[in-house]
Amino acid sequence: MTVTAVPIVVQFILSKRSGNRRQSVKGEIEIIQREYGSQLAQRALELEAIKLSPGAPFQWASGYWMPIYNDNRRLLVDYKVRSLVAQGFEALIKALNIEVENVAGTATAGIPHATTLADLLHKPLSYVRSSGKGHGLRNLIEGLPPHGSYQQAKVVLIEDLISTGGSSIRAVEAIRESEGEVSTCLAIFTYGLEASEKAFSALDPICNLVTLFDYHLLIATAETIWYVNQEEGKLLKEWREDPFGWGEKHGFMPDVRG
Repeated sequence: MTVTAVPIVVQFILSKRSGNRRQSVKGEIEIIQREYGSQLAQRALELEAIKLSPGAPFQWASGYWMPIYNDNRRLLVDYKVRSLVAQGFEALIKALNIEVENVAGTATAGIPHATTLADLLHKPLSYVRSSGKGHGLRNLIEGLPPHGSYQQAKVVLIEDLISTGGSSIRAVEAIRESEGEVSTCLAIFTYGLEASEKAFSALDPICNLVTLFDYHLLIATAETIWYVNQEEGKLLKEWREDPFGWGEKHGFMPDVRG
């Protein structure tokens, strides 16, 4: 099976390392993605957390027809998978050599995985809402200490899925506004869309996105276990080259309303 490529955003991390250490970090990330990502990709398909159907695509909320549908909440049903996700995140943290003083999850999908990781690391847990509460203290971040800020604590952000990256970017900004230092976002899966890579790279300071598996590894795994045949695999790889034009090209007209 082809090893998934290290995400472009991670190249910032690697650029800060010299020579052999840079290659070592890249190699460690690839090993982790191969070891943990391949297992998670297979279980995601088996549990229908990810569905692949190029012949009968799914209409996303955007109105576009896509051959993939993701509902990572289905991973929660298997405690072994939850544990595997946390162990994979822990391995990435060690490979990247980042200090973690607080684990923050995005609401709601990132919360269970952040919780499992925080327990594994014996670290405080917090989570970031998509918007502040409409009552009480109107908190945007839950789990902050009594003084109401991270007080420069080093925070790792946990997501389940990265599409355009918008919700994760807002979470990073919220953590920083609450005096948290967040340099890394870990996620289970990414589609690898250009929009997400640009969004993370545009943050100042940059926030590095690292995932356990990506679209390329997902399709390679699906082909290996015969979840899809060769022709379906070809169509799925084609989608990755033009996600928003793929459906119309194959006769599935988008319903996009401005």
